[in-house]
Amino acid sequence: MLWLELLGFLVLILIAAEVFVNALEHLGEKLKISEGVTGSIFAAVGTALPETMVPLLAIFAGTQNVQVNQEIGVGAILGAPLMLSTLTMFMISLAVLKKRGMQGHFTPERTGLRRDMNFFLVAFGLSCVALFIPHDSSQIRFLFSVIMVLIYFVYVMMTLRASAALVQDGHATEAGKPMFLSKLGIPTTLLTILIQLALGLGLLVAGAEGFIHGIELAAPILGISALLLSLMIVPLATELPEKVNSILWIRKHKDTLAFGNVTGAMVFQGTLLPAIGIALTPWVPQKEVLAGVIITLIAAAWLRLMLARGQLRVWHLWVNGALYAGYLAIALG
Repeated sequence: MLWLELLGFLVLILIAAEVFVNALEHLGEKLKISEGVTGSIFAAVGTALPETMVPLLAIFAGTQNVQVNQEIGVGAILGAPLMLSTLTMFMISLAVLKKRGMQGHFTPERTGLRRDMNFFLVAFGLSCVALFIPHDSSQIRFLFSVIMVLIYFVYVMMTLRASAALVQDGHATEAGKPMFLSKLGIPTTLLTILIQLALGLGLLVAGAEGFIHGIELAAPILGISALLLSLMIVPLATELPEKVNSILWIRKHKDTLAFGNVTGAMVFQGTLLPAIGIALTPWVPQKEVLAGVIITLIAAAWLRLMLARGQLRVWHLWVNGALYAGYLAIALG
């Protein structure tokens, strides 16, 4: 029965994410912004909401067991960037392997992708340093949290500033499907777009909250800690919106949207969520946590290195997949 409930909440999360993302695409089209902004900010934040809601609700409104709440929070915060930078990238490569071949190229808009990776590496590197700051040094931890929030603010400003030029170069956002509410005969206006956004967000909160309580019950049954379960199992489930959307976009040769959806979510989850974790949880370098952070940084640095070389091939992302396998070996060993 427990597994059916978890599956039900997972389905709810996925439906909610689809409703939210659909509205986001129409918002991007109506506001006449670039694919880079829509992918790296709008779609990234939208599809990141499931895994964002899990740690936030765990920390602020979780179970009565504070330790379990903190373990779920830390695991979900760090597990999401790990999954995106490794397994999700690998799945993107598999999605186009047949058509493009092992030596095939990806063609995302490079300036935006480089910006995403630069900001992520700096921010997530700071979150790694923060693991070694004593918990009683609350002022230093608070300073780190403030810096992380400011990094994301600067990132958003720079991404928005680049939008106008990208639209002129033919990178304007185009919604792939009609608004879901329009199928009910409701006209697509800014108000109805915002209503659908609010509806999707409400469903995401409900699904994530149910998922948290399911994790608390599932961890002892599986014989593993809530921390390890949150690092490995929760991101697999909650990252599905990013995986599905990016795979659909990459198969349609919308490489900018596909990569921006993932790397933009990495920046979002590598800044704002660790800021909360650093301030409100123990945030200590346990084996599973430290291994996850280091492997995430290596995966992101590898992707950035390939971009610096001026090309990104299909097989390059297999390295990211191998890094995820390496993490599993360390965490379960």
